[in-house]
Amino acid sequence: MTLPADAHAFDLVVFDWDGTLMDSTAHITRSIQRACADLGLPVPERARASHVIGLGLVDAMRHVCPGLPAERYQDMVNAYRTHYLAGDQAIELFDGVAEALARWRARGVLLAVATGKSRIGLDRALAATGLGECFAITRTVDECRSKPHPQMLDDITEFLGADKRRTLMVGDTTHDLQMAQNAGTWGAGVSYGAHPVEALRDCAPLACFDSFAEFDTWLTPRLAN
Repeated sequence: MTLPADAHAFDLVVFDWDGTLMDSTAHITRSIQRACADLGLPVPERARASHVIGLGLVDAMRHVCPGLPAERYQDMVNAYRTHYLAGDQAIELFDGVAEALARWRARGVLLAVATGKSRIGLDRALAATGLGECFAITRTVDECRSKPHPQMLDDITEFLGADKRRTLMVGDTTHDLQMAQNAGTWGAGVSYGAHPVEALRDCAPLACFDSFAEFDTWLTPRLAN
């Protein structure tokens, strides 16, 4: 797949939420570690705990605690949610996110979210940040198969009638970029979230960015509107 010949390449931009728009990676990682401790399980090191960010909760716990019996997955999920919800009010958007989304939306660019959060969790975050009106459609892991399966992007592009060759998926994990590959869209990585930039580059994104401001500077002239 090659980019369109014109510089204005993208009609639709789809964002991951945690670690991409919201500065939540450290809080999620600590919540996973504390949930493991609560259940008397080995506490994963930071890199292992952060690697599963972006997956559905059950898939994430399966990777973090490979020896955990399936009948205890829900206990782990419940313990994680307790710790996450105890501190999520303090989580903030990355600098420049709200302003950029409003500017792009005002230009008529289609914006969407594809996230490993639940519908309740995403709606809670959208209400807290006031960003709900920015997005034409959002998809969550309890409505679709977990990343890197392409269903979220398939649903979003089908609903909006968008050309996948003019769609960009933006995320901070290899799960996001692999989903983009599986769906046949473009991918861009941000290295300020959960996964190291070397891992992101292995997924062959168009580019990787060290800050949201850097991504904004790159994306704005490449938007269709």
